[in-house]
Amino acid sequence: MQATLHNIGKQFGKKWIFKGLNFTFETAQHSAITGGNGSGKSTLLLMLAGYITPTGGRIEWAKNGISITHHELFAHIALASPYLELIEEFSLEEMLLFQLKFKSYLAGITVGQLVELSGLADSKNKPLKHFSSGMKQRVKLLLAIMSSADLVLLDEPCSNLDKKAVEWYQNLKHNYGANRSFIICSNHNNTEYPEVERILSI
Repeated sequence: MQATLHNIGKQFGKKWIFKGLNFTFETAQHSAITGGNGSGKSTLLLMLAGYITPTGGRIEWAKNGISITHHELFAHIALASPYLELIEEFSLEEMLLFQLKFKSYLAGITVGQLVELSGLADSKNKPLKHFSSGMKQRVKLLLAIMSSADLVLLDEPCSNLDKKAVEWYQNLKHNYGANRSFIICSNHNNTEYPEVERILSI
């Protein structure tokens, strides 16, 4: 899936967070959006997800050369971010099953396999509210990366992850991200965007 920025800008009050951005996130490529704190990385990612409207410019989405409208976009994307909440009353297994009501997983992947891939099998029946912040981040990344979405959006994916969990994330992305479209926001932390082909710095 392809996403193209045409002179994109976002203004809050009288302040422009960024403006005049032109960039194409190509189909089946891994790209990164980098920048310092307050540069607007997360804001831009939410625009690409269709959650925020640009103040100026426009975004075009397309799959196989066919335009995707803003109203159709939700069916094609998956988003993982530290600021998105899980349903904390659910267990890991229940959360994975609930996701299936809205979006399928990669072909041939079962919920049982996802539990094993998470590295959290010993806690599969524990309510998510009892998970650590790092465990919750694993669940968010698992739901996004293993979904069948055409475009996977990851905002600072290594937030709250220890060294072992960072390696887990990198392996999951490497093993299941080939020939898929990824856009990763990062504060210049290249452990978060290994194997990217294009970088947009803002």
